[in-house]
Amino acid sequence: MAMKDMILRGRANVLAVTGVDCSGEAWAIVADGAVTLYTDFRYIPMAHRVAPALKVRDVKRFEADLRRAFGGRGAAERRVGFEKAISVADFEKLKKVLPRAKFVDATRVLQRRRAVKSADEIAKMRAASDLNVAIWKDARRMFRAGMTEREMAGIIRSMMYERGDGEAFDTIVCVGANAAECHHVPDGTVWNGRDGVLVDMGVKLGGYCSDMTRNIPPKRRSALYRKVHDLVLKANRAAIAAVKPGVTGKALDKIARDVIKAGGFGKCFGHSLGHGVGLEIHEPPYASKKSDWTLKPGMFVTIEPGIYLEGNLGVRIEDLVLVTETGCEVLTASAKEDE
Repeated sequence: MAMKDMILRGRANVLAVTGVDCSGEAWAIVADGAVTLYTDFRYIPMAHRVAPALKVRDVKRFEADLRRAFGGRGAAERRVGFEKAISVADFEKLKKVLPRAKFVDATRVLQRRRAVKSADEIAKMRAASDLNVAIWKDARRMFRAGMTEREMAGIIRSMMYERGDGEAFDTIVCVGANAAECHHVPDGTVWNGRDGVLVDMGVKLGGYCSDMTRNIPPKRRSALYRKVHDLVLKANRAAIAAVKPGVTGKALDKIARDVIKAGGFGKCFGHSLGHGVGLEIHEPPYASKKSDWTLKPGMFVTIEPGIYLEGNLGVRIEDLVLVTETGCEVLTASAKEDE
């Protein structure tokens, strides 16, 4: 199904098609290839400023225009694409307005369209990732013994708002055994300057996200920590070396998972290897046990194997890579072994 007749509701998809990011109510109608944005009074001036060539109308006109666009002659035969992720209430509204239309799930069409980035998008992704690396370098210098996880996360967050568009997701800072919680929420745990620290962070810049995970190792690394860290690093490198056009997300996940399994920690790597990044922090393509995505040039994917030992320690090493014509380019140019 081509991007000819479609109704968009998701914030990222509306942004991708219109160039306007509306945090409030927004719809986009693509009728015969022409795009119209519908939003409320609060966002119309912003839409005019950001996308002066775009047709923008008050959301109050949405239903009437929807009937006009798809409800006339041939409505019963017309296939109209929609996003599967919209709410039940929104879908019921569409069916009520267009009772004769044939609604087709266009989720995969939208995903394929956004998964391969344009040259302009790639440049923006590089810029976001470069800024993320720079913020990590500067924030790490400011970490001091006696700080809480919240305080360290706050340092990173502050820099992201000062230098970029803020956080792509809630920054994760884990001290010591808290790193065994994959998505630990920073709390009042105090860093003594000796325990290990795991930091998962991503700044947003120019509308695009970045993503990276690094570790500050314990001052005195136990034999177990060294083994786990070396194994995760080995899995990370093996998967990155395998990234190229034609490789499936499933195959990529297996490469990293087999390394960790061979090291005796297979059951301690419970999440998928990675995900795409772009306007959203999690988007196709996916690298997981069940992924049916095949990598193509212009796609981005994270490589983030991890091992988590509850009550003891956790290590995850995450890089963001761009699939190229012959292999891949690692965007997260930050040391992984000594940080």
